[in-house]
Amino acid sequence: MKRRDFLVSTGAVIGTAALPAVAQNTSGAQKFQPVQDIQPLVAQVTGGAPVEMGGIEIELPQIAENGNSVPLRIKVASPMTEADHVTAIHLFAERNPRPNVATFHLGPLAGRAEISTRVRLAGTQKLTVLAVFNNKRFRQAQADVLVTSAACLDEALADT
Repeated sequence: MKRRDFLVSTGAVIGTAALPAVAQNTSGAQKFQPVQDIQPLVAQVTGGAPVEMGGIEIELPQIAENGNSVPLRIKVASPMTEADHVTAIHLFAERNPRPNVATFHLGPLAGRAEISTRVRLAGTQKLTVLAVFNNKRFRQAQADVLVTSAACLDEALADT
């Protein structure tokens, strides 16, 4: 192998290895998945009504090795009666290409306002959960997760 070929192939390997590290960078110079402001999405759901903080339990690993399938459990404190129940749970991820990750619709027959699922996350970020009640009340909670291997990079690169 010639020295020039060796240098080219070594550079390609180093560049390939550095790409995920650049994608995970949480500094302001991040190009692949910048943090998006999710407040307009929350305001779209609430219609500008006040939002209470708390009353929502989020179980999410602090460190997720793979962003393709991160386990998530959401539990909203609610009696789930006909007079007072959760009608929807919205999930937002500030660094996903599409930050509105999921909306779960519930009713009093559900018995509990609790969701267990897995989500794709495009890197280290903050998840926001917004619970909508039948009497037009809203509750919100947030949780941080560190993702070591991000998902959704293919969609992010296609948009740039």
